[in-house]
Amino acid sequence: MKNKSPLIPNKLPTIADNSGRMLGDEEKQALMEVIDSGTLAYIYGTKVRDFEEAYAKLHDMPYSVAVSSGTAALHTALIYLNPEPGDEIIVSPITDMGTVIPILYQQAIPVFVDVEENTQNMDPNLIEQSITDRTKAIMVTHMHGIPADMDPIMEISKKYGIPVIEDCAQAHMATYKGALVGTFGDLSCFSFQQSKHITTGDGGMVLSKTPNWNGRDLRLSFDKGWPRDKPGRDHLFLAPNYHMTELQAAVGLAQIKKYPQIVNQRRAMGKLLSKKLGESDLIKLFSPLPNTTSTFFGYGFRIDLEKLKSSGAQIAKELQLEGLKCELGYPGPVPLYSYPMIAEYKTFGTSGLPFTSSHTTKKWSFEKGLCPVAEKVCQETIMLPWNEGLREEHVDLIANAIITVLERNRK
Repeated sequence: MKNKSPLIPNKLPTIADNSGRMLGDEEKQALMEVIDSGTLAYIYGTKVRDFEEAYAKLHDMPYSVAVSSGTAALHTALIYLNPEPGDEIIVSPITDMGTVIPILYQQAIPVFVDVEENTQNMDPNLIEQSITDRTKAIMVTHMHGIPADMDPIMEISKKYGIPVIEDCAQAHMATYKGALVGTFGDLSCFSFQQSKHITTGDGGMVLSKTPNWNGRDLRLSFDKGWPRDKPGRDHLFLAPNYHMTELQAAVGLAQIKKYPQIVNQRRAMGKLLSKKLGESDLIKLFSPLPNTTSTFFGYGFRIDLEKLKSSGAQIAKELQLEGLKCELGYPGPVPLYSYPMIAEYKTFGTSGLPFTSSHTTKKWSFEKGLCPVAEKVCQETIMLPWNEGLREEHVDLIANAIITVLERNRK
């Protein structure tokens, strides 16, 4: 018996190729300029510095450094703040593992604070109870392109004298009360990986309100601790080599100019899908805070499992069979701390560091129930990839597939 055709018979636009990416002649011309110059390295070229200046200007931030990835950006920010081994960094359990990896590399401890159900961003009301005398920073991720609630977070920062790092990898050009995310914290970090709003393939950026923190230089924090403005070699502190190339920066300079078109298209199609899905009582839409604008890194929604006869995993599988690429939850069906790397201390050899370090103040456990809201929403959230190549006809297909699958699973 011949199988019926899927509800979405043809491949949708994707970030994996030009069907969902706005790359063209401008980027080609910029790349040719670099190739013709013969200078591909950050150390000798001008494109990386130009990209840094343009990105800082866009966000009205005084200092910036371009690096090799979003994870490298967050690691650079932590190297700059220079936590002691065993110090604690407050972080969300719903974010990419790239947010937590830099914490562990600095031998610090990620302290997970639960999320708000309607945005899946860190709940500001729960931060203070996690602060100790070892808290070195609050790392806030703006998930799915939805701004976190920055006013109360910055009030806590001021009250305790704890710096804030904004992880803006998924929220390019999103705004909170009229200001761009990435302009509130002491530091903010961006990713230009293939799926992000603008892309250089890989790459990242750190924006900062200060060039120096307790004797540390921001630029040296991604460049081997090497003050290249002085003759000869010198290495003032431990730091990696996270250079961005001139080729990446050239593409970034062309991509910045396309932000309005990219963001507007993602937002328009996201709002259209929300309008269509909002008509179903089986769906719970994300609810961004008032006076904010979201920029749709991905498109997520929650399903009402009490009204469905199938699990979230089964719903996701059925949608995939209908031709709709999707995942259950973000960063998957469980929060970050449930993955073996953290839950089972699979870090540096068999040492279990930094969790087992003599510098820590307690025995760290990441058992189920640590962040109950995060655990709940991971099981009921369907995440769709999103891109600027999507048009109304694609949204119609997506909405029809989702509602059809949910209705046939209604109790």
